[in-house]
Amino acid sequence: MRSGFVGAVAVAALAFAGVAHAQPMANELPLGPNGWAIAELEGIRGVTVGPIESSQQPGRGYGTEYSAALLDHLVAKGTNWISITPFGRIWSLQDTEIQMDFEAPYEENRVAIRTMIRQAKARGLKVLLIPHLWVETEGWRGEIDPGSPEGWEAYQRSYREFVLNWARDAQAAGADALSIGVECKSWSGRFGAFWTEFIADVREAFDGLLTYSANWDEAEAVLFWDQLDFIGINAFYPLADHDGATDAEYLEGAKALVPSLEELTEVLQMPLVFVEVGYTTRNDAAVEPWLWPDGMANVVIDEREQARGMATLLHPFLQERFFAGFFYWRYYANLDDVSQEGIWGFSPHAKLAANVLEDIFRARWVVDPSLPSWRSR
Repeated sequence: MRSGFVGAVAVAALAFAGVAHAQPMANELPLGPNGWAIAELEGIRGVTVGPIESSQQPGRGYGTEYSAALLDHLVAKGTNWISITPFGRIWSLQDTEIQMDFEAPYEENRVAIRTMIRQAKARGLKVLLIPHLWVETEGWRGEIDPGSPEGWEAYQRSYREFVLNWARDAQAAGADALSIGVECKSWSGRFGAFWTEFIADVREAFDGLLTYSANWDEAEAVLFWDQLDFIGINAFYPLADHDGATDAEYLEGAKALVPSLEELTEVLQMPLVFVEVGYTTRNDAAVEPWLWPDGMANVVIDEREQARGMATLLHPFLQERFFAGFFYWRYYANLDDVSQEGIWGFSPHAKLAANVLEDIFRARWVVDPSLPSWRSR
């Protein structure tokens, strides 16, 4: 199924491909949807490591003995990448100033992030840094709207500094990749001049791979993919439109996603990564995966549902060369912390999903290098 937008992007991508790749980066991928495979890079078996978002638990977040123990645990399970998510905060969807002091002063956070990256690198892990954004009052970051041209200009100035600060820290600490945004749905399809200048500034500050974390229903509307290195999607796709769906219905829903995403990689000539993927531990979690159970009634805890949603969504993509891998959403910096979310949450720790995830990590994927000694285990 080819949308009108994708057709338009095809023309733009072909027109600007030479510009986007004119100056090779230190970690540039070969051009094309199979660029990850052509580069003979192992598929991304990633886990998002969330911070301990509580000032009542000092010493248990990024860059601590707790995060070191977590990384040892993840490596033993077959993880080869992590993503880490330092947060900025904005008061409301209409505000224009991003604060850098989420849970702790920026100077403390940046030291913690740099230490966390060093811990990961010491264990052979690659790191994707994703500057994230928290809205203090109600609302989703994908609906931010300052409401006027002047408001947007002020917000974009603040956003630019927020990401550039973390880009410099990512460079100093040796991160391998950076996401320039997360779910900017209300403005990723416009303000082309801003995005072009902004991405050029990020390139000056950071020489690793660049991506963007598009919401699952946003990816085809993003203006600036051709200026990045791989497509990143927060893949909270619904696999069915009704409760009580069978395994076969879930699998049909997952397979139906492949053609349009494959086409997007062909049009943009770059591979695809699910930079966030996961399901909560509740019944019918794959029908509306973005819903948090704390706002729902009569929630039934269901470990099998979490595991089958994740495994079913990934199954058809792991058989495609354009699919470079994924980051599971999410573990926390302290493996045994239970204050961040209830038992119904996204964390797979000590649940059926953890075993399934390890099996997926241990398997050989189509994108993986064709080496006889591949992951000798």
